[in-house]
Amino acid sequence: MSDSLKFGIDVAELRPTQMTVGLREVEIKRREWRDADKEERSRILRRHVVPAVVGPKDTPYIVDHHHFVRALLEEDAGRIAVYVIADLSPLPKDEFWIFLDNSAWCHAYDRRGRRRELGDIPKRMADLVDDPYRSLVGALIRQGGCAKSDKPFFEFLWADFLRRRIDENVVEKNFDKALAEALLLAKSDKAKSLPGWSGVSAQAE
Repeated sequence: MSDSLKFGIDVAELRPTQMTVGLREVEIKRREWRDADKEERSRILRRHVVPAVVGPKDTPYIVDHHHFVRALLEEDAGRIAVYVIADLSPLPKDEFWIFLDNSAWCHAYDRRGRRRELGDIPKRMADLVDDPYRSLVGALIRQGGCAKSDKPFFEFLWADFLRRRIDENVVEKNFDKALAEALLLAKSDKAKSLPGWSGVSAQAE
């Protein structure tokens, strides 16, 4: 990071490297921004310097903080701080996306957890679709059900784990019930292979 270039860029110019966000999580971050005064907004921006790679035509693609960037986009927040972790602008478009994919810098999976073509990743932050299980994971972390991890896409791993065990209708229509189920699952041995698991293994009798 120390060798990375930090600069301010209009949030509308940033491109995504994944297909989904949890819109509940986006709304939480929008409320935090709306409720913050000028000084607190400055602190928020300092805490969330966004990592990005430079792609073809010098286009910036973010590789993390998609919920934060989407929230600021919807709040017309203007310019934010970005740091460049790699300049891949010389690569042709197809090689660029293959490089991202092999470096765990993009995630071409849809809201059902299905692998899609790299070209299906939206070109605009505004076009990211809602995956309610991403919001469920965000709430799970805040409730202490699992810990944050530096493993790439750990939140997607948790989302797919919950997707297979909690009915989507429950997540969308009774979020509190879904969260209660998620907390039980997160502490169980079923989740012990996931990054950030914070349960206690059952003792053998």
